Amino acid sequence: MSQITTHILDTTRGKPAESVTIILYHQETGNGFTELARGITNADGRISDLLPANITLEKGIYKLKFETLAYYDRQMLITFYPFVEIVFEIITDEHYHVPLLLNPYGYSTYRGS
Repeated sequence: MSQITTHILDTTRGKPAESVTIILYHQETGNGFTELARGITNADGRISDLLPANITLEKGIYKLKFETLAYYDRQMLITFYPFVEIVFEIITDEHYHVPLLLNPYGYSTYRGS
C-alpha cells in the first residue's frame, strides 16, 4: 500500500466520489510545490496506490489537490469549490490517510488511519 492514501465521500449523496483526479505535491525550497504523483479515485472513492509501496517520502510539507469541478460537472451540479487542496506535514515514515468529506458548498478532512 502507498504511504499516502485517500478517499472521498460525497456527503450530499452519501456515496463515494468516483473518478476524481487527485494530485500529490511536495513543497520544495522557496515554497514552490512539485508534482510527485496523480491518480483517479475508484468506484469506492479511494486511491490506495498513489505511490509505489516501496517508496518512503522524506519529511516535509505535502499537498493533495482534489479536482472537484469535473466531478460536479458530470453530475450537472454547481460547486463553490473547483478544487480542494489539503496541505499536511509528514514527520515520520508511517502511513498517512487523508480523507475528504465533500459536498458542493463545503468540505472537511481529518487524519485517518
